[in-house]
Amino acid sequence: MPEFPDVELYRAAIGGRIVGTRVSAFQIASPHLLASVETPPEALIGRVATGVRRIGKQLVMEFEEELFCAVHLAVAGRFHWTASSGSTKPVRLSPRGNLAVWSFEAEAGSGGKLRLVERSPKKRASIRVGQGPEPLRALDRGGLEIPGSTREEFAARLAGLTNTIKRALTEPARFAGVGNAYSDEILHRARLSPSKRAGRLSDEEMRRLHSAAEAVLTEWAARLQKECGSAFPTGVTAFREGMAVHGRFGQPCPDCGSPVQRVRRAENEFNYCATCQTGGRLLADRAMSRLLRKKWPRTLKAAEERRRRLTSGAEGED
Repeated sequence: MPEFPDVELYRAAIGGRIVGTRVSAFQIASPHLLASVETPPEALIGRVATGVRRIGKQLVMEFEEELFCAVHLAVAGRFHWTASSGSTKPVRLSPRGNLAVWSFEAEAGSGGKLRLVERSPKKRASIRVGQGPEPLRALDRGGLEIPGSTREEFAARLAGLTNTIKRALTEPARFAGVGNAYSDEILHRARLSPSKRAGRLSDEEMRRLHSAAEAVLTEWAARLQKECGSAFPTGVTAFREGMAVHGRFGQPCPDCGSPVQRVRRAENEFNYCATCQTGGRLLADRAMSRLLRKKWPRTLKAAEERRRRLTSGAEGED
């Protein structure tokens, strides 16, 4: 799922292309894509784009007369841009291809088509068209924007929680724009276990977590913008080259060299370094730990020993 750095990348790229242009057409593949029907999609046609902002993980395009169009990309939604080429031929829509297309025109002949694509059988992306400040404010789940926040503001969002830090960081009502990928990176940078209870952090651990969260998000946002330059973002993914642990199961931790671990739960998984974050202890994987029972290795050392025994064919001797 695109998170703070990725949506910020889209925000800058789309804003630089559509602000000052006029919507000439807005097509959607299915009405099921719309999260609300209070303001019809055709209300955008003929309106000039005045700005693009990010609210949490949503990208919001703003138009004249306080109209807006908010897009939640969910897990697999992505934007594509095609600059105007003089052709007025409409883009083909398909539930498996282009879910929505915004056509923008400018007096100078510039403009183009912004397409929403979701390459997944599970269609979770959504679009909400609205008008006025109240519906716009309603999009905000109330999560704290971490970059620029104070340590006191950050700590207040975790005070007294029995949830794990991992879960707390990804709750949109607590923190804006953080999901599975960057929470993995934040916790690794802070040297904290994903399973530690959020309400039990010491002052020093809270300092490290806030510092890591702010640094990881701002550094990756700047890095992606630098890599993209003036081009439109392509290859937006939760798995980035240069990440410390996310998506790097079995690969060496860049800081200590220990193999990166993972925990699978339902459709999700998260990654961590046992040496850097949990004192060598392995976190229980609900599926594998129940399957292996007594053979489940509880420490990194035991896991490495089990791996060597499996390699040598000695596991059956237990």
